[in-house]
Amino acid sequence: MIHRFLKITVILIWHLNLSAQPDKPNIVLIMADDLGFECISANGGTSYQTPNIDRLVSQGMRFENCHAQPLCTPSRVQIMTGKYNVRNYTKFGELDRGEITFGNYFKQAGYKTAIAGKWQLGKEADSPQHFGFDQSCLWQQSKPRTDDDGHDTRFSNPILEINGTVKHFGNGAYGPDIVSDFICDFIEKNKEDPFFAYYPMLLTHCPFTPTPASEDWDPESPGSLDYKGKPSYFPEMVSYMDRLVGKVVSKIEALGLSENTIILFTGDNGTDKPIVSMFRGNPYPGGKGQTTDHGTHVPLVVQWTGTIEAAKECHDLIDFSDLLPTLCEAAQIDLSADETIDGRSFLSQLLGKKASPREWIYSWYSRSGSRTNLKEFARTTEYKLYKTGGFYKVTNDVFEDHPIATDDMTEEEKDINNTLTEVLKYYDDTRE
Repeated sequence: MIHRFLKITVILIWHLNLSAQPDKPNIVLIMADDLGFECISANGGTSYQTPNIDRLVSQGMRFENCHAQPLCTPSRVQIMTGKYNVRNYTKFGELDRGEITFGNYFKQAGYKTAIAGKWQLGKEADSPQHFGFDQSCLWQQSKPRTDDDGHDTRFSNPILEINGTVKHFGNGAYGPDIVSDFICDFIEKNKEDPFFAYYPMLLTHCPFTPTPASEDWDPESPGSLDYKGKPSYFPEMVSYMDRLVGKVVSKIEALGLSENTIILFTGDNGTDKPIVSMFRGNPYPGGKGQTTDHGTHVPLVVQWTGTIEAAKECHDLIDFSDLLPTLCEAAQIDLSADETIDGRSFLSQLLGKKASPREWIYSWYSRSGSRTNLKEFARTTEYKLYKTGGFYKVTNDVFEDHPIATDDMTEEEKDINNTLTEVLKYYDDTRE
C-alpha cells in the first residue's frame, strides 16, 4: 500500500513538473551590437561593469563556448533562420525574402511578435512584417546609417522607422532609449498572450559617443560625423547597454512574467577593432570581421526562472544556428518540414537533462556573399580547420599564428582533422 502511494505521488509530481513548463513560454531575445565575450564581467572581463547581465548569469545559465559570425549581417541571417550562411546569405544588408525566420515561426504558432533595434536586412517598407514581426521599431531599414549631411542617425536625435513609417526624433531623444521603450511597451501590452520579442540593440556599435549618462552628453547633437567616434566612450556605452538590459528584465519581473519567460542575451560578433579590453588577466583586442575567436566568440546567457537552474555553466559548443531550433523546441513549434536547418537545439542543456552536445560547428563567412575573400572553416572547442588547410589548436593559439603541420599532429589531432575535413566536404555542394 505504501509502495503504491509513493508511486502515485511520484507520478503526480512528474505531471506537476511538466505543467510547470508552459507550452508557450514568452521569449525575449536580446542581442548587443559588436560586443564580444570578453566584455562581460561574469565571463572574466575586468574593463567594464555589467551588473544586470551578471545578474542574469546568477539566475540562469552562462555559456562558455558560443560563436557567431564575425560580422553583423551574416550573424543576423544565421540567428534568424537557423541556417549556415552557405545556404542563404546573399549580400551585406540583405535577408533573402524567400527565407523563413523565427519571427515567422512564432507568428504562425500564435505568438505576438515584435522587433526593435537594428535591422539592416532589407529596405522594403514591409520587411519586418514579411519576416513575421507584427510590430517594429527599427534603425537602418529603408534609410541609410547617415543623414544627408553625414551625421550618424542611430544615437542622439535618431531617425527610426516604426512599423514602416520614418520618424525623425529630436529634443535630445536617444535611439537606444526609444527602442528599449518600444520593447517594454510591447511586453506590457501583450502580457496576457504568448509573445516573442527580438531586441537587436543599437549599442555598443560605433560611433563611440557620449550616452545620456555621460557628463558631456549633448542633447542637441545631430549625430556623429566620424564613423568610429572616440573609443574612450566605449566603457560608457557598455554601461548604458547593460542598463537597458536591466530595464527590460525589470519590466518582465514587474509584470510577474519571469517564470513564463525565457530571456536570452548575446552579441552579434566580436568587439570592434579599436577596443582593447582586459580579459582574464590579459589584454584582449576586439576582432570584429575576423574569423579568430576575437571575432566570433560571443556571450550567451539564458534565464528561465523556475525552469533553468540558477548559476549554471555550460561548456558545450553552441553557434548562432542553434538559437532558432532551441527556442522553437521550447515553444513546441515543429520544424520538421524544413530539412535545411543546420542548428541543433540545446534545450536539453538548459533543462539540465541528458544531452548530445555538438562535436563541431561550421562557418561560411563572406561579407559580400561572393567567394571573394571567403573564409570557410569547421571547428571543435579546441581545434579549427580552414578549407585552405590551416589547422590550429585555438585554445593555445588564439590569434592562429601557428598552424599545425600534418607531420607534427598527434594521432588524436589527425582524427580531429579528418573529422573536420569531412564536415567541410559535407557542405561542398550546398552553395550553387
